[in-house]
Amino acid sequence: TALADLKPGDPVHGEQVYQECALCHSIQEHIVGPRHCGVVGRKSASLPDFEYSEAMKSAALTWDEATLNKYLSNPVAMVPGTAMGFVGLSDEQHRLDVIAYLKKAGDPAVCAKK
Repeated sequence: TALADLKPGDPVHGEQVYQECALCHSIQEHIVGPRHCGVVGRKSASLPDFEYSEAMKSAALTWDEATLNKYLSNPVAMVPGTAMGFVGLSDEQHRLDVIAYLKKAGDPAVCAKK
């Protein structure tokens, strides 16, 4: 499926799908994985107060929409050795919805107000 054929991401549905991520991540705080505030546009392994895997430190990614879409489809395939043990979201529309949610809820201006 071409991205152009899919609906734009729905942040409301994305928040529901994000509950799968919430076992290890939150917008505001580190849990098992790093916080997602400001993740869209951020360099991988760039938060100074989180201990990333060596694989993620070496990945040299920027979490833009295309990169997040690919990563969320199969994190281990994209970054072999990552500590993220999530199998991925197979539904591309769900991935786009989560990314839309991350863009909205994870906006640094919004995060700072919480």
